[in-house]
Amino acid sequence: MPFIVTEPCVQCKYTDCVEVCPMDCFVEGPNFLAIDPAGCIDCSVCVPQCPVDAIVNAKEANEAQQPYIAINAQAAQQWPSITRRQPPLPEHEAWRGVVDKMHLLVQPG
Repeated sequence: MPFIVTEPCVQCKYTDCVEVCPMDCFVEGPNFLAIDPAGCIDCSVCVPQCPVDAIVNAKEANEAQQPYIAINAQAAQQWPSITRRQPPLPEHEAWRGVVDKMHLLVQPG
């Protein structure tokens, strides 16, 4: 089962993870990253790179993280690939650690 990006990424969009992905399976939206489930090989090298612990194995997603399985899959079909590290969003420090940010996610589609 592939890895997914979850709520802690919303409004932060740290990109440390994209540089280590051997399959280049990250995609970038306006305020969130996602993982293309078709490209993810479950290697988990991206997991320790995320400074906000936003990346989890979809098989281990808790109830609050479950919606992100579909969000990642949908984003992978619509958002462009990202393979190089970029600066996080301007207000990332203020959003780091904030919970209940799903309503702020600019959804694919």
